[in-house]
Amino acid sequence: MESGGCGDSCGCDGGGEEIECGLDPALAALLAAQGLDPVQIEDIAHVALGEDLDGGVDVTSVATVPEDAVATGDFTAREAGTVAGLQIAEAVLSVIATDDFTVERHVADGDRVVAGQKLLSVTTTTRELLTGERSALNLLGRLSGIATATRAWADALEGTGAKVRDTRKTTAGLRALEKYAVRCGGGVNHRMSLSDAALVKDNHVVAAGGVAEAFKAVRDAFPGVPVEVEVDTLEQVREVLDAGADLILLDNFGPAETAEAVALTGGRALLESSGRLTLENARAYADTGVDFLAVGALTHSARVLDIGLDLREADH
Repeated sequence: MESGGCGDSCGCDGGGEEIECGLDPALAALLAAQGLDPVQIEDIAHVALGEDLDGGVDVTSVATVPEDAVATGDFTAREAGTVAGLQIAEAVLSVIATDDFTVERHVADGDRVVAGQKLLSVTTTTRELLTGERSALNLLGRLSGIATATRAWADALEGTGAKVRDTRKTTAGLRALEKYAVRCGGGVNHRMSLSDAALVKDNHVVAAGGVAEAFKAVRDAFPGVPVEVEVDTLEQVREVLDAGADLILLDNFGPAETAEAVALTGGRALLESSGRLTLENARAYADTGVDFLAVGALTHSARVLDIGLDLREADH
């Protein structure tokens, strides 16, 4: 998705028409510059808050906090990691805010942070801070966990030509956000959907009658679409190279066999390793000359980064 430019609106549709939304234009522009769709972010905020309120009110906060009380909430890292989703958390709280709403940004997405470090400060009515706290933290912790996990892989590959890459093993409705978090952690994105690139896997090969046949079928039907082909033998590497594949996915190859595939390919296609990958052996794969390491665990198994919201009286 391209970032930027729909004027003061929060986004645009496929035809370039403006779509108004309730986010502050400056925040919307910042989200767009990060490659995110502000309209989608606002929608996600409403879904999260609606789920938490379930058509009612925050009974605890309404009962215990004066309606006119104002406070500042400091989002603070409880452990070291890489942060992602700060403006998404900000958007969640801005959606629920009905009065003055100000923010102070202490770090940026993609920054490494340490335990105790202040990330973002939001000032608004106390009730609204408390009501939106969990929804904002759920998204911020989830995305920062993905960025932190990705950063560990990126660090392991530093100095090689290989990049860690995500998959489509994402949370329903949150793919764009989770893939954004991968980028914040130093990774790169695979396809966003089934329509923007082809990936010929074993079941497609069976259906088409062979790996080369499957590749040709996709190329003929969608000539402008990048085509990646999954293989599990060196002989299949030869077949798809001869057929003209753009990218070859080496499924469950060990490092030695991966090195053979790199030599066999000779730069005629990009190579991606998948399966058997761990942080401990990542460097061994990268040193073979493979281009990408596909790691589904970046999104489907990342541990949430521990981030808290500390309330204090607003500065006057």
